[in-house]
Amino acid sequence: MNAGRRALGIAESYRGIDDGATSTLGGAVVRANRAVDDFALTTCLVGGRDATDAVADLWNRLDRPDVRYVFVAGVAPAWYNLLDLDALAAATDRPVLAISFEASDGLESGIEDAFDGDERAARLDAYRSLPDRFRLRVDDAPLFVRSVGLDEPDAAAVVEAYTHERRPEPLRVARALARRVDAARRDGRLASE
Repeated sequence: MNAGRRALGIAESYRGIDDGATSTLGGAVVRANRAVDDFALTTCLVGGRDATDAVADLWNRLDRPDVRYVFVAGVAPAWYNLLDLDALAAATDRPVLAISFEASDGLESGIEDAFDGDERAARLDAYRSLPDRFRLRVDDAPLFVRSVGLDEPDAAAVVEAYTHERRPEPLRVARALARRVDAARRDGRLASE
């Protein structure tokens, strides 16, 4: 893969900020050679259903047609604020790769325990509509990938190209950005929205 090819990584940080209502989403444009090109921030509601729109808005504000892939850290930021990967792929016109870092039995039981009625049904429908995960080993560490817009071999090659340690670099940088901003908000050094 070309060392200058860019990917946008989106990762979340939430540490119980006083307002309790929003989670910080960091976005980082990173080249395959690990050079960082750009940043963006947004928020989504904890326990809400606006994460997909927040990520699409972040993409639009960045206005980076040179970005070839979108990476997201998991599919349920901000306490089951589920991402619609198909909608993100349509909004960005790019392949979307959701990466998780641990094996799990899935989110259905957690959703069932946390929500009732229409909220439960909507989240379960959204979760069940996601593409299946496949397991990938990079540097002897397992990653779990859901892909929209790339078949499994191509998705694996893209994830491997951007992973220099345990996390794909766009997600590592986005997570660090979100954590720093979230900590500054929590400590009162940045105003909450």
